[in-house]
Amino acid sequence: MAIDKEAIRDHIRGILIALGDDPDREGLKETPDRVARMYEEVFEGMNYSNHEIALMFNKAFSDDFSQGTEKRDMVLVRDIPIFSYCEHHIALMYDMHVDVAYIPADRVLGLSKIARICDMAAKRLQLQERIGSDIAEIMEEASGSSDIAVIIRGTHSCMSARGIKKAAASTVTTTFRGRFETDQALQNRLYMMLTSSKG
Repeated sequence: MAIDKEAIRDHIRGILIALGDDPDREGLKETPDRVARMYEEVFEGMNYSNHEIALMFNKAFSDDFSQGTEKRDMVLVRDIPIFSYCEHHIALMYDMHVDVAYIPADRVLGLSKIARICDMAAKRLQLQERIGSDIAEIMEEASGSSDIAVIIRGTHSCMSARGIKKAAASTVTTTFRGRFETDQALQNRLYMMLTSSKG
C-alpha cells in the first residue's frame, strides 16, 4: 500500500481552513506539501506487513558458537531509540527506547537489523503495546527463534501535552514470547542485565 501524498495535501489544506487560518498565506502555503512528505517518512512502516519487514531485515549469521549444546546465550540490544504516533490522537509518542533480547536458534541476526526492525514497526499509527507485539513477531520470523523479549519505555504527548497534562508520566510495556514468557529465571536474568548495564 503506497501512501497517497496528494490526498494528504488536500486534507491538510482542509484542516488549515477548518482551524480558521488561510492556507495560502506565506507561512502556510507549503505546509500541506511538507506534511505530506513528513507523513511519507514517519509512517513508512504502514507500507509493509510484519512478514515483509522480517524479509527485509533477516540478514543472519550461523550460530556456530553454541552448536550441539543445550545452552543458548542471550543476545540483548538495549536503548534503541524510536518514535511513533498514537492511533487515537495521531499524537507523538516520544523519548521511546526499546530493549530487545532473544535466544538464537541456529543463527544470529545482524545487530543493526534489530534496530531497523524496531524503527520500522514504530513507523505506523500505533499503540505502544502493539509496537512490542509487532517487534516480537518480526523478530521471531527474522531470527528463527521463538524466545523473544521486548521492553519499551515511552512518553505520550496525548497524555503530556493535552488532557491530563502529566508531562513526567512515562509508560513501560513488556512483550515476552517463548521461554521469556514461561521461565522466571530467564526473565530475572534479563532484568539483571538491563539493570547492571545502566551502570
